[in-house]
Order: sequence, then C-alpha cells, then structure tokens
Amino acid sequence: MSTIAHKLQAVESTIQAACADAKRPREAVQLLAVSKTFGADAVLDALDAGQSSFGENYLQEALDKIALVAAARPQARVEWHFIGPIQSNKTRPLAAQFDWVHTVERLKIAQRLSEQRPPELPPLNVCLQVNISGEASKSGVAPADLPELARQVAALPRIKLRGLMAIPEPETDVSKQRAAFAQVRALFDQLNQDGYQLDTLSMGMSGDMAAAIAEGATIVRIGSAIFGERTYA
Repeated sequence: MSTIAHKLQAVESTIQAACADAKRPREAVQLLAVSKTFGADAVLDALDAGQSSFGENYLQEALDKIALVAAARPQARVEWHFIGPIQSNKTRPLAAQFDWVHTVERLKIAQRLSEQRPPELPPLNVCLQVNISGEASKSGVAPADLPELARQVAALPRIKLRGLMAIPEPETDVSKQRAAFAQVRALFDQLNQDGYQLDTLSMGMSGDMAAAIAEGATIVRIGSAIFGERTYA
C-alpha cells in the first residue's frame, strides 16, 4: 500500500470519528483531496486507493494534471474541483474542464462561467466564497452582500448554485474554529429559508476538519494530511 493510501485511510478514520461525534452519517461528508503542487503521479496514487474527487488551486497546473490523469486512467471517473482565486480572463478553461468551482465571489465571474460552460456538459456546480473572518488578504463576498450575489448567480443558466465555501482565519482553539464555521452555516441556513435549495457547505481543512464537520460541512478540503507538506516554487 502506498504512503498516500495509508494517509487516506487515516483521514477517513478522522472523518468517521467526527461524523460519529456530530451524530451525522458518514456519507453526509465528501472528502476532497487537495492535490495542488503535487504531480499527476500523486493523484493517480490516490485514485488507485479509491479517492475520486480532487481540488486544485492553480489553473495551468491543474489543466496539465487533468490531461495527464485522463491519459493514464481513461476509464476512471474523476471529479475536479477548482478551489483557488479566479481571474476573469481564465474562466473559459475552468468552465470547460471542471465539475465544481468553489470560489465564486462576484457576479462577473459567475456570468463568464455561465456563458462559457459547454452546452453538452451538465451544469457547472458552483459555491459562493464568503469572507467570514473579514480578512483583507482573503477572497470572498462579505456576508452582508451575500444575499444579492446569491440571487443573481442562482438565475444564471448552465451553472448550478450548490452552496457556500469559506476559509476562516487559522485558529487552533476548537471552540473558535466552530464559531467561525457556525457563522457560515447560519448564512447557508438563511439562504435556504429564503427559498434556495442549497446542499453544500465547503469548509474545513487538515487542521480544522472535525470542527467543520460538527458545524455541518458537507465537503472537507484536505491536502497536507493526504499528500504531505507542500513545497512552493
């Protein structure tokens, strides 16, 4: 068994325990393996170990990897999620090559993804990224502006608004982690009360996934706990 397969098993155990503690079924939480900065060989290792959903932050790196993985495993059904910042001039390959985009924070990006999604593909699943901690360095729509953005994005064709994504300020205290995720959950619940049929809360990473699951995360984005520590060029 590969190192990545072993690490996937350990992450799976953590998710199972967190779901049990939260009295949620294990199938309520999807594991998204964040493979940014790791090569196609790492994705193939994880794919062979049963992982099928992968998150990428850097578009060109992701496009190269998608092509290599498709060539190496042409029969495999791989689900690709884009979880990085989006430049408006780079939306066309995003719309064509990904199944999910988690980081929509303004209407212009959503409009371009809608216009550029190939009509033969199913609608592109999108999440609105919320800047829940109000950090100047973080992307995301302000909570006060979320209802209007949701209204505009939900009306667009060829994309499907699925929910919210957030990256709260890093915190080691579990109660503070949970408080931030609870704020995201409250925004999500309010949108559903307003008539949206949202089903996705993309929140929680290697250091805070248990807190996120306790507060209702449906997708946890786990990178270093699966692939190891990253080295950035």
